[in-house]
Amino acid sequence: MTTDSTRRITTPFDAESSAAEVVAGIDLTGRRAVVTGASSGIGIETARALAGAGADVTLAVRDIDAGERIAQDITGTTGSRHLSVARLDLADQGSVAEFVAAWDGPLHMLINNAGVMYTPELRTPEGWELQFATNHLGHFALATGLHQSLADADRARIVALTSVGHLRQGMTFDDINFRNGPFDTVLAYGQSKTATVLFAIEASRRWAGDGITANAVHPGAVLTNLTRHMSQDELDKAVASGYTFKTPQQGAATSVLVATWPGLEGVGGRYFEDCNEARPHREGDSGGVAAHAQDPVAAERLWQVSLDMLAAAGRG
Repeated sequence: MTTDSTRRITTPFDAESSAAEVVAGIDLTGRRAVVTGASSGIGIETARALAGAGADVTLAVRDIDAGERIAQDITGTTGSRHLSVARLDLADQGSVAEFVAAWDGPLHMLINNAGVMYTPELRTPEGWELQFATNHLGHFALATGLHQSLADADRARIVALTSVGHLRQGMTFDDINFRNGPFDTVLAYGQSKTATVLFAIEASRRWAGDGITANAVHPGAVLTNLTRHMSQDELDKAVASGYTFKTPQQGAATSVLVATWPGLEGVGGRYFEDCNEARPHREGDSGGVAAHAQDPVAAERLWQVSLDMLAAAGRG
């Protein structure tokens, strides 16, 4: 495996690897994890793989009943009883604050998995565009709120889920909430996913001294609840453009690898897809990481803008 600072990180795994395969042989006993959006899709399989390796996993979900059912299912398949369920609605800053206030003790793995995609033009009570508010600001508030718990852990890792959709749109700092022009849900989603990559870069820069690393992960295309706002025509076009849909177990693999793989110790600010560090995006490619999502100046600016938005809402 290649892990030096100048070469692309590679692993023995690939697009077809499953979450169980990448965590096989790794003992997570005594380590605590939070998985947001763990009641559906790849969130379930991420939580299952971590629990199966011995971690104490908190399923952070909007629907407690659904979370409890998933926790029972994971216990049934892994034998783990180190599972808990807590309410978390990332679009609701009050809910994020309550989750943070209730958390006690160190946190070794924060998997920012939850998200929404291609929603209609919807806004939070603060006036924030829903996809940016959920995918970025909610997770930003969660991570910054749990910073001390991450710092108190031994070599904490943050996994920030992004998407190939980030290729569509960089940060539009003068109109983040799409107030000054026509709303475009695809561009809004792309911006929110660029933001998650920039968050990982800046979190790693700011928190490296606390032993915290953060990396961005594109899980690949998986048919889950996330795609519910996509039409069949859009799904067909995705296949035609070169997408191969993964199973949820395969979709969770890159998240689990980045959260647990021993060879990634101390590695932060990178972008992973198909269980390996991604190459820079090139025109005509269906993957890779865009230059606008690797800009450290934009990453630092986004961090401050996010702080300012939370402060203006009385959450800073």
